[in-house]
Amino acid sequence: MPKTPDATRPEARPYRVVGVDPGIANLGLGAIEEVRRDARLLASEVVRTSARDAQAERLLALRDAVASFVDAHRPDAVAIEGQFFHQQRDVSFRVGQAYGVVLLTAAERRLPVFEYGPMQVKQALVGTGHAQKAQVSFMVRALLGLDRAVANHHASDALALALTHLHSRRVSSRLTP
Repeated sequence: MPKTPDATRPEARPYRVVGVDPGIANLGLGAIEEVRRDARLLASEVVRTSARDAQAERLLALRDAVASFVDAHRPDAVAIEGQFFHQQRDVSFRVGQAYGVVLLTAAERRLPVFEYGPMQVKQALVGTGHAQKAQVSFMVRALLGLDRAVANHHASDALALALTHLHSRRVSSRLTP
């Protein structure tokens, strides 16, 4: 006789993702969860640091903020934007440091990290890798059922990364036998 689900048993915790748009001056964070294949916004924020502060202090501030955000939302995974700078070495180096802070924070918590490039995000959310930022922002709003667009583009980008991970996870589960 097959087992039937126990109606009194609580449902498993929804799958949660924290998306990160890495940056040294502005780092976007977004937390979502998937409930019955629907994405729901948990929180988003932007962590700002000042160029007047020492680089080590800025990195420590980012680490503390990312750790606090991750600890508050207890994700199952972290989705981060891959770094693809070729001509802006100084920007690439500093963003890479913020990227490293996020990787370290995730590793300390034994969280898997998934990297997505800008074209992957656009493809997953809009259907074309050449979509405009406004189209991605609109899809973040639509997929999360928000009344208005996310005010800060760094936070919106972080949420887009988290949504991309959910999309990628669904596609992978359909391909796995």
